[in-house]
Amino acid sequence: MPDGGRVEAGPVLLRDQAAGGVVTLTLNRPAARNGLSLALLDALHAALSGIAGDAGVRCVVIAAAGPVFCAGHDLKEVRAAHGSEDRGRVLFGRMLARCAEVMQAIPSLPQPVIAAVQGMATAAGCQLAAACDVVVASDAARFATPGVDIGLFCSTPAVALARAVNRKAAMDMLLTGEPVDAETALRIGLASRIVPAERLREEVAALAARIAGRSALAVRLGKRTFGRQVGLPLDQAYAVATEAMLDNMLAEDAEEGIAAFVEKRTPTWRDR
Repeated sequence: MPDGGRVEAGPVLLRDQAAGGVVTLTLNRPAARNGLSLALLDALHAALSGIAGDAGVRCVVIAAAGPVFCAGHDLKEVRAAHGSEDRGRVLFGRMLARCAEVMQAIPSLPQPVIAAVQGMATAAGCQLAAACDVVVASDAARFATPGVDIGLFCSTPAVALARAVNRKAAMDMLLTGEPVDAETALRIGLASRIVPAERLREEVAALAARIAGRSALAVRLGKRTFGRQVGLPLDQAYAVATEAMLDNMLAEDAEEGIAAFVEKRTPTWRDR
C-alpha cells in the first residue's frame, strides 16, 4: 500500500491470539522502524475496536517486529504530504485525530494492555507505550520525545507521557529530546518492569497469561475504576472506588474466589 512513497511488503499489523485469551498486536513495519503511518494507525484502531467487545480476549499485548519498538509518526509520509497543495493539512489532521483515538482506545479498552518494548520508543512511539497499562521494557529499551530536535515539539505524546511520569521528568524529556534508558524509565514510572532483552517475549507472555487467568469481571472492573478515580480528589476517589468494590464483592467470582481461598483450591471463574 502507498505510504509516503513506500510500498509495504505485507500487513502493517499482525494479530495473534494465544490460548487463554491473550491477543498480541505486532507493529509490522520493521524497515520503517515501525513508524505510525496512517495505515498502521487505522489498523491499530480497527483491531482495538474489535477487541473491546470480544469477551474471549482477556489481555492484550502490543509488540513490534525488528529491533525498534516504534519511531513515532512516519516522517517520510509527513514530508511527502508537505509537497501537496494544502501542505499536508488534511492528511495531518486525519493522522493526528486517528492517533488520538488510538491512544484513548488503549486506556478505555476493558482488557489490560501490556507494551513489550524491545528497543527504541520515540515520539508517538513513546506515547504508545505510555498509553498502555503496563510497560515491560527490555534492558536495551530506550524512550525519547525528540520532536524538539526537528522543530516539532511532542505536544500530543506529552499527553500520555505526563500521565505516566511526574511533570518534571516529562518536561525534561520533552525539552531536551534526550533518550532515557530502561532503568531511568522504571525510576520515573514510564516502565513497569525491566527484563533481559533475550527474555522479553517469554516474560511478557508469562505476565499476560497470569493476568488472563484472573477473573475477567474483576480485572475489567478494576481497570475501569482505576481510570475513573486516579485523577479525582480523595473523597470522590473513595466514593467511586467504594461503589466499585461493593459491586465486585457481590459478584459470583468474588464469592467463588473467597471460597476457593478458604478451601485451598483453584477457583473456577465464571466472569460474572
